[in-house]
Amino acid sequence: MAATLPLSPINQPHLCRRSRFGNNTLPTHRFCSPNFLISSPCFIGLTGMGSASQLRARHSLISSAVATNSLLHDVAATVAVLGGAYALVLSFESLTKRNVIQQSLSRKLVHILSGLLFVLAWPIFSGSSEARYFAAFVPLVNGLRLVVNGLSVSPNSTLIKSVTREGRPEELLKGPLFYVLALLMSAVFFWRESPIGMISLAMMCGGDGIADIMGRKFGSAKIPYNPRKSWAGSISMFIFGFFISIGLLYYYSSLGYLNMNWETTFQRVALVSMVATVVESLPITDQVDDNVSVPLATILAAYLCFEY
Repeated sequence: MAATLPLSPINQPHLCRRSRFGNNTLPTHRFCSPNFLISSPCFIGLTGMGSASQLRARHSLISSAVATNSLLHDVAATVAVLGGAYALVLSFESLTKRNVIQQSLSRKLVHILSGLLFVLAWPIFSGSSEARYFAAFVPLVNGLRLVVNGLSVSPNSTLIKSVTREGRPEELLKGPLFYVLALLMSAVFFWRESPIGMISLAMMCGGDGIADIMGRKFGSAKIPYNPRKSWAGSISMFIFGFFISIGLLYYYSSLGYLNMNWETTFQRVALVSMVATVVESLPITDQVDDNVSVPLATILAAYLCFEY
């Protein structure tokens, strides 16, 4: 009786990862390729020699099964993340509507949590090359929702109240929209194998978000060149942005997506955090929104520091 080669290795994303970052490159497992399975002498010997047309048919069947499995996996992951994002915003909308928390605090908590939870959810998507686009669909949907409400096509008063500073619909087309676009671009252009996107989101979501909360509470001492910013806020941004960045890098490193040299990573992340903090403190908010300046400055600094 001919033995049958198990096909489960094809569906194991952790066998298929290749890290393009760090000092070393993680090997890609041979079994990840359906071509290998079909062309391998072991596979042919185990399944019977067969004709060339039979082998091609098997190859087509396996490739189709893998693609279908990845598609279903990513659709399910997208639905789950989209549902979680909607539930998070809905929760804070409800808390704001009932006056349980202040509008300013609700806005910042949504700012902090939605982006960080989004990047933490990336590993639940498949190992296919298209997975990043499924993940990017989540901020895309949220962005369209902001546009619809911002243009007052179908205004949602609780949404506007929970994510804007002054409760005006047109505010949705500024900071909140730039925010979801930053999430979308990080997923599409950097994804799980790059520390650059992770650090940029850590500084924008965690660092900048916590800076605003701490600045409002303890920000009596203002920065000399920008009376809108405080030393407490800037120091908080640097500290929290740094540690959240390190946490995300460690998280993805432990999952096998990144291979970091930790002796230099701490120094590089500290430098990137400092650059982002300085940019956030500049008196340019009226010209450039923080949700634009902070991620762009972080991306540039991280790119230069990590030499990618």
